[in-house]
Amino acid sequence: MFLSNDTIFELEKEYGTPLYVYSEAILRERCREMKNLLPSKNLRVNYSAKANTNLELLKIIRDEGLDVDAMSPGEIYIEQLAGFDSKQIFFISNNVSAEEMRYAIDRNILISVDSLSQLEMYGQINPGGKVAVRFNPGKGAGHHEKVITAGEKTKFGVQKELIPQVKAIVEKYNLTLEGINQHIGSLFLDWQDYIEGVCSFLEIAKEFPNISFLDIGGGFGVPYKPGESRLDLEKLGKELDIVLTRFLEGYPNKEIEFKIEPGRYIVAECGVLLGSINSVKKSYDTTYIGTDIGFNVLARPVMYDSYHEVKIVKRNNKMNKNHTRVIATIVGNICESGDILAHQREIPVAEVGDIITVFNAGAYGYVMSSNYNCRLRPAEVLIDLNGEARLIRKRDTLESLVQNFISL
Repeated sequence: MFLSNDTIFELEKEYGTPLYVYSEAILRERCREMKNLLPSKNLRVNYSAKANTNLELLKIIRDEGLDVDAMSPGEIYIEQLAGFDSKQIFFISNNVSAEEMRYAIDRNILISVDSLSQLEMYGQINPGGKVAVRFNPGKGAGHHEKVITAGEKTKFGVQKELIPQVKAIVEKYNLTLEGINQHIGSLFLDWQDYIEGVCSFLEIAKEFPNISFLDIGGGFGVPYKPGESRLDLEKLGKELDIVLTRFLEGYPNKEIEFKIEPGRYIVAECGVLLGSINSVKKSYDTTYIGTDIGFNVLARPVMYDSYHEVKIVKRNNKMNKNHTRVIATIVGNICESGDILAHQREIPVAEVGDIITVFNAGAYGYVMSSNYNCRLRPAEVLIDLNGEARLIRKRDTLESLVQNFISL
C-alpha cells in the first residue's frame, strides 16, 4: 500500500470521495518489468489502453518507452494527445464502421481486423494499404467467461481454417499484410495457459512467411485476493524465449518483431480507490456497510463477480482496541440490489465517517465508470515520484451532467 492512513485522510479532505489515486512509482516499475520480459528478442510492449486511458498515465507509459493499443477513435485521439505518434499506435478494431477505419487510415495508424467481412471492408476503403489480421488460436483463458477472447465461444478473431480466404482478400485488394495478432483473454496467473495459446498462434504464423511482426497478445494477471501468487514473469519469460527461439529456427524473417499486450498488469496495482462509509446497519442476518462506491464508480464486482481486497481506515486513527471483527457486506449508493462491492467479508468494526480503501483499482476502474443514477464520476489523483499529490482529472459536476443537452 503506497498511502499512509494520514495521507488517505488528507486526500479525502482535499479532493473528496470517491477518489481514484495512482502511484507513479508503481506504474513505472510495471512498465519496466514488461520491457524486460524478453531482453534477447526484438520485443515491443503495447500497453492496452482500454485498461486506463487517463491522459497523465498515458504520458508516463509513453515516457517509459511503451507503445499503445487502441480500440476506438476516442482512444486514438487521447493517445495522440499523450504524445504517441502514429507508428506507436495499433488500432485493434472489432466490428467497427467504415468511418472509424477511415479515422485511423487518415492518421497512418495500422489497423487490425478480426473478420473476413472487416478485411473486405478495409480493402474497399484502402486498396493497396497495410493491414493486420487478428486470429483466434482456438484456446482462451481468463478470470471470467466475459473476458476470454479466444476459443470456440468468443466473438474475436479469424479461425485458422479461414487462412486461404484471408490470403485471397489480401491479394484481391493488393494489401500488404504487416502482421497478425491474437489475444486469449484477461487476468491469467498461470503462465502455461498463455504459452499454449502462443504455440497455437505460431502454427498460424507459419502460414505467413513475409510479415513484419507477430503480436502474441497479453492478458497478464495480478493477484487480487490475499495469498494469491504473482504471475511468475521470470519463468514465463524463459519459457516464452524457448518457444520463440524454436519458432525462429524455421521462420524466414529472423528479424521479425514480437509484440505483447499487457493492459491490466501495467496499471492495476498502481491504483487504489478511496470511499467514505456513510451508513452501517443490520438487516435480518446481514450487516451492511454503506459506502459512496457504487457500481457506477467501480463496475468490476457487479459485472464479473470480481474480488477486490478492501481495508477499513478508522477516522482520526481510532484504534479497535478489542480487535473486534465482523462479517459484513459492503455496498454502494446505487438503487440496485446488485450494487455490492464486497460480499460477506471479515473486516474490523466500521463506523460512519471511516474510509474504505479498495486495492488494485487502477485497471478497468474509472474507464468503466458512468453517471448511472446521475451520480458524479470521481476525481483522479497522481502521487508523483516525490510523493506529492496532483489532480489529474476533475470530479464531475452537476453542470457536466447536462452539458450535452441541446435544449438548454
